[in-house]
Amino acid sequence: MYSKCQGDKCICLLCPHGCTLRKGEKGTCGVRENRGNGCIELMCDGLVSGYANDPIEKKPLYHFYPGSRILSVGSFGCNLKCDFCQNSHISCGFNLAEARKTTPEAIVSHASQISQNIGIAFTYNEPVVWIEFMIRTAEKAKYDGLKTVMVSNGYVNPAALDDIIVVTDAFNIDLKFF
Repeated sequence: MYSKCQGDKCICLLCPHGCTLRKGEKGTCGVRENRGNGCIELMCDGLVSGYANDPIEKKPLYHFYPGSRILSVGSFGCNLKCDFCQNSHISCGFNLAEARKTTPEAIVSHASQISQNIGIAFTYNEPVVWIEFMIRTAEKAKYDGLKTVMVSNGYVNPAALDDIIVVTDAFNIDLKFF
């Protein structure tokens, strides 16, 4: 969906990098690969690097349901390579074989069981790179009455952002570097 292929080359349309990938190559993010089937596939679909029940202020969103809790969840990969990344072990130096497999339904069920929890925050790695899983989870969360938050670097193409906006209640766009 977020790629355009011709012959053995595919161009990723998710972020402004526009990675051109031959069969077997991965994009800058490390989690999107041309597997030779006419599209770029998400390698970390359903793979979670971590969960945490956090105060909303940790996102940091101080005026969005202040005093509430939110389930933070992340996967792997990032479309930037910041030298000072506090989560570089999951955004750059990850091992997908060590990840936990889950479903949108399981994440939403877990979030719904946390006391005073308002929803799910997609964080830790860059949520844009696992957009397909993030959107499926956010749609399920919205259906179940939960709020959704995205903590992102904001490096995304307009078409993908349009898909994200309809399922996201609040954004924190981190300033990464000058």
